[in-house]
Amino acid sequence: MQSAEIRQHFFDFFKSKGHTIVPSAPIVIKDDPTLLFTNAGMNQFKDYFLGNKKPSYTRVADTQKCLRVSGKHNDLEEVGVDTYHHTMFEMLGNWSFGNSTENPAPYFKEEAIAWAWELLTEVYKIDKQRLYVTVFEGDAKEGLPKDEEAISFWKKWIAEDRIIMGKKKDNFWEMGDSGPCGPCTEIHIDSRTDEERKKTDGKSLVNNDHPQVIEIWNVVFIQYNRRKDGSLEPLPAKHVDTGMGFERLVRVIQNKQSNYDTDIFSGTIEAIEHITNKPYQSYLQEGIAFRVIADHIRAISFTIADGQLPSNIGAGYVIRRILRRAVRYYYSFFYYREPLLYQLVPVIAKEFKNVFPELFKQQDFVARVIKEEEDAFLRTLDKGLKRLDEQFKKERDSLIVKIEQGIIEKSSSYNIILDGKLLFELFDTYGFPLDLTKLIASETKFGGIGFSVDEVGFNTEMLQQKTRSRAASVVDTEDWIILSNAEGSKFVGYDTYETKGKVLKYRKTKSQGKELYQIVLDKTPFYAESGGQVGDTGVLIFDDEKIPVVNTKKENDLIIHFTNELPANIDTKVIAKIDVDKRKKTAVHHSATHLMHAALRKVLGNHVAQKGSLVNHEYLRFDFSHFAKVTDEEIRKVESLVNEKVRLNVPVIVQQMPKQEALKTGAMALFGEKYGDTVRVVKMDADYSIELCGGTHVGNTGELGFFKIIAETAVGAGIRRIEALSGKAAEDYIQKEFTAMHHIRESLKNPKDINKAVENFITENNELKKQLEKLEAKQLSSIKNDLLQKVEKIKDINFIGQLVDVPNADALKKICFSLKTELKNYVIVLAAVIDGKPNVAVMLDDTVAASKNLEAPKIIKEYIAPLIKGGGGGQKTLATAGGQDASKLNDVIEKVKSLL
Repeated sequence: MQSAEIRQHFFDFFKSKGHTIVPSAPIVIKDDPTLLFTNAGMNQFKDYFLGNKKPSYTRVADTQKCLRVSGKHNDLEEVGVDTYHHTMFEMLGNWSFGNSTENPAPYFKEEAIAWAWELLTEVYKIDKQRLYVTVFEGDAKEGLPKDEEAISFWKKWIAEDRIIMGKKKDNFWEMGDSGPCGPCTEIHIDSRTDEERKKTDGKSLVNNDHPQVIEIWNVVFIQYNRRKDGSLEPLPAKHVDTGMGFERLVRVIQNKQSNYDTDIFSGTIEAIEHITNKPYQSYLQEGIAFRVIADHIRAISFTIADGQLPSNIGAGYVIRRILRRAVRYYYSFFYYREPLLYQLVPVIAKEFKNVFPELFKQQDFVARVIKEEEDAFLRTLDKGLKRLDEQFKKERDSLIVKIEQGIIEKSSSYNIILDGKLLFELFDTYGFPLDLTKLIASETKFGGIGFSVDEVGFNTEMLQQKTRSRAASVVDTEDWIILSNAEGSKFVGYDTYETKGKVLKYRKTKSQGKELYQIVLDKTPFYAESGGQVGDTGVLIFDDEKIPVVNTKKENDLIIHFTNELPANIDTKVIAKIDVDKRKKTAVHHSATHLMHAALRKVLGNHVAQKGSLVNHEYLRFDFSHFAKVTDEEIRKVESLVNEKVRLNVPVIVQQMPKQEALKTGAMALFGEKYGDTVRVVKMDADYSIELCGGTHVGNTGELGFFKIIAETAVGAGIRRIEALSGKAAEDYIQKEFTAMHHIRESLKNPKDINKAVENFITENNELKKQLEKLEAKQLSSIKNDLLQKVEKIKDINFIGQLVDVPNADALKKICFSLKTELKNYVIVLAAVIDGKPNVAVMLDDTVAASKNLEAPKIIKEYIAPLIKGGGGGQKTLATAGGQDASKLNDVIEKVKSLL
């Protein structure tokens, strides 16, 4: 049975049990501050479990793209090493939402257990004698009873000696430190050979990390809510939440010993073999590299397709880290020095075309982004190798000097341990993992000198960074204070700027020492930050008390108002008023974004797709896919198209309609966005701009007044960014530019042709610079000749230490380089007072630096900077410093001289 068939059987089975098959949510999380990525199938249904939203269906089944590489679910280091861990994986799931009133009715433990057994043993024909189940044994400390219900239902299907009691760690599922939770029952399979099974009972290997005795399905019964203080309370409605690892299931059904031997990965591994001209032999070290690459390319590709580009922060950093891990493996084990990963994108896109089509539709863009990331990291790897090579030579030279000086006894072999701080620098700056540096160190020899690494020091540095990072990101959130159980958080701000209502719940949060309050109303005119549009600000009025709202955000489907304080009486009626001026200016920029998006596609091509945006009352920022700089002429065409629509005063028509109907009209949907069955369509001329959008807009395009692009830049691989203004902001910008131009004209004596006048000014300025450079060169040459007459001999070292009169700090370095060509075995210290401030340059000959164990930056830091009350740095043989106290420059020269 092929993997596509196995997946379809799952859908067909649960469809026959009254389930609605829903699409996967994007792998990138956009409205849940507690998560970077979808890491479990339940993520898109959190609001149903939390009671924030009523589900559309009672029973649902799906396959969900998941990513586990951060937080408590972090499998990255196991990926590729073993046979069953992955970064990105599919989670097959079936769900029952107990708070739904739809038909068919919700179900709970009995049906969930029966159907799991039926699917595995009757549909997939898995050998019943290879299956075991675990059930929650209870926890006296928590006051949680043994799950007798689940045990009784399992006894109908499986022998009692194959039912294993599990501790809270394995058989009690929790969403996080607080929130919905409950006992779970897991189904495990023993995939060992018959001979192995006869020797050791599989029951003893369950939950003991045996690579062939693994969990394939977790059936969770959500029936409690965990409060912040750790206590549990029963939920008013009970839910079923299941998750089955698709890759593991396919492995079992296809009778393989590794997930990577199934048809899910075999096509990718064959492509890697073809590209690298190396065979895949799973038992060799190189086999790990094949598995890492085959796994990681899926995670990278699908995440980029869902809208998350590699970057240096947050979710983008996680993707960059996964990509670089894959590059390091093919670089180190295949000795492949060209980008490889991007060549695999078409393979993945084709394989998943029918289940996750978003990658297939964007495969050229995704491949381009990955290739540019690979190119950049391969260059960084080269830099890191050079840095490491420099360190090897430095350590070797230092050791030789110590041997010659008798500090270290002569021996036939030496082992130099690389410092933990260096190892961490290589990891943090150049992306070198410890194992790569360790490998290079072990292979590096200089005669009898070998190298090893300080792993303890590296781990200390890593722990310190993680501690700093964790401290910076910790948000302490208290439990909700519930004032009303009424269904709420309804946004009514499309039609009104002010509402009267009540507070449903509130809570306090604390982050980096700052306290904020989060307030949820039954209805609100406040737009919550989403779709690139910032959240509204305004006030909440309780009786005569005004509480400013500093931001509005979404947490799943909950609209949260952020305030710095609470009112004296929060139980009273509340008037919610937004800042109308800000909202209107923001709406102008949001409508301008739609017009500009359409114009970019007409001018640059239909490959243009939105990859990020920011819309506020001050300006708009728009990121889009395009692989070349947008020319001035193209920018003018885009501006012209937008302003034409502004002048036509086109009505902005907003409609609600079923998603499929909206897409048939040509409405543009953004990759990576999760849309409901009913969508909001914003239309500005049916032949020009139709987009799915939840943001706020103007009534007619004429309200934009004027549109102006003010910047166009690159922000990443294949991504351009435009910043633009509309409405009053555009008018103010044009006025500012005209004022600046007026001042320039006046400064140039109001020439008739200002362009020619500026060109003449630049030409004249360049000529004067050339003349100054010639004069300076003569001056510096004269200083150099004078200094050569003042060379002091200190033993065998030529020392120059002088105060000189130069116009700038760069001149000090120029004189040093000029002197270098005339001297050997030298140490040069030049000092000058420039604009009342002390400046110093130190240059050392390589031979002197090695024999005296001196480094210019160290001299600056330890001896010169304290004297002149400043700082500086540079390369090993040349460094400069600046400071505040110019009275100590003679002391500086004498101090360096004393070191010799």
